[in-house]
Amino acid sequence: MVKLIIDSQSVEAEETWTVLEAARYYGIDIPTLCYYEGLSPTSSCRLCVVEVIRGGRSRLTASCSMPVQEGIEVRTNSERVRKARKVIIELLLASCPNSRTLQCLASKYGVTKIRFKPEDRGCILCGLCVRMCEEQMQAGAIGFVYRGVDREVAMPFHTRHEACRECGACQFICPVCEMPCQGPMQPGQLCNACLDAVQLEAFPSKD
Repeated sequence: MVKLIIDSQSVEAEETWTVLEAARYYGIDIPTLCYYEGLSPTSSCRLCVVEVIRGGRSRLTASCSMPVQEGIEVRTNSERVRKARKVIIELLLASCPNSRTLQCLASKYGVTKIRFKPEDRGCILCGLCVRMCEEQMQAGAIGFVYRGVDREVAMPFHTRHEACRECGACQFICPVCEMPCQGPMQPGQLCNACLDAVQLEAFPSKD
């Protein structure tokens, strides 16, 4: 067993666990998008960022792919982590401004403005669909193509691949393939309607 500190709690974890797995085992919530139990972690979205302190030095890292280590201190909700997480959500929303999942994350983690120009790509390039198709469905019908700003998920030569069984697993696992946010704002704008709902639940009426 490995001994470490998570949010001021001294805990023990299996040597094979990641920081994310250890935190969740002890009931500590860390948000994720590109992580899915049973698939290999890639740290694509970086939403699971945590602050790791070792030897007096602090750094931000993705918890889904970092193995637990003896003696480290992990902070999952420090000011540094909260600031980084907000920027990450802003960047993701710039790629998929109408995603209900991302709009809800923005409300939950206090993102009230987007400083980046929205460009609806319909994809956050998390790679969940690619890994699901290859690792669980054993098909490998889709993958990443091109590089940089042109990168996207597609079948070879943008034509239907014979390996595709049209099982729908890629759409099932996609965090942004869904009905768009139904909030009151225009498409592409930050809604925050869910933020009002969260506040109402947190502070119920005395009546």
